[in-house]
Amino acid sequence: MSQSCDNNCASCGEQCASRTQPQDMKAAMNAQSNVKKVIGVISGKGGVGKSLVTSLLAANMQKTGVPCAVLDADVTGPSIPKVFGIKGKVYGDGENILPALTAKGTEIMSINLILENDTDPVLWRGPIIGNVVQQFWTNVIWGDIDYMFVDMPPGTGDVALTVFQSLPVDGIIVVTSPQELVGMIVEKAVKMADLMNIPIIGIVENMAYFECPDCHKKHAIFGESHLEEIAKQHGIDAVAQIPIQPEFARLCDAGRVEEAQGDYLAPVLEKIKSL
Repeated sequence: MSQSCDNNCASCGEQCASRTQPQDMKAAMNAQSNVKKVIGVISGKGGVGKSLVTSLLAANMQKTGVPCAVLDADVTGPSIPKVFGIKGKVYGDGENILPALTAKGTEIMSINLILENDTDPVLWRGPIIGNVVQQFWTNVIWGDIDYMFVDMPPGTGDVALTVFQSLPVDGIIVVTSPQELVGMIVEKAVKMADLMNIPIIGIVENMAYFECPDCHKKHAIFGESHLEEIAKQHGIDAVAQIPIQPEFARLCDAGRVEEAQGDYLAPVLEKIKSL
């Protein structure tokens, strides 16, 4: 750029034209990978069960014979290997890495599959974490995958921005819970997606209610649901509710999330298949 630049691009013809065009910041997919659709799973706050929803989406889709993968972008709080029961480490040749496989064939990549000990903390700043997530896309040899689910860290910080800018995200699932304050948090996530020009596929409300095993009455433990209201406000038609289900917790702790039963996520899964 000339030192005499007056910020009027029309004054210098084609010389600076390339600088005024939108820049594509997407990272190149590994040449040996074939990932068709990338779905981000986000939440505006922690503790709403985002990793559970990510795992159930991938597991339920895989059950139908559709090849799936999970990229664990929650680098400082990885839980995906644990819930799928993966205890080994991934292997690479110094440049490329092969993802781990679950019992049902879902491909997995997570920082905990690289760390020497699962309990070692990741004390890295945001830009470094973002670079790691990008390398999970460029340096991992993903197979012939129809749907990759990206388990994002909570909030709208560096890593979420990296995923939205670097990966070809086709749509987003927002995970929430029934508390009234969550409406504001969801709106932040939705607005970020709008700013990044990425469509919202659906909203999943976790811990929506508890159903008594004896009388089958539903109890709103965390307050009445605002899911329909929030979805209507943002023009989202695919909504799903997951109840407080002790069996899910037990299966996740045992690394057997793929054995979870229930069609709670059916509306969102159908929306994903229509992409």
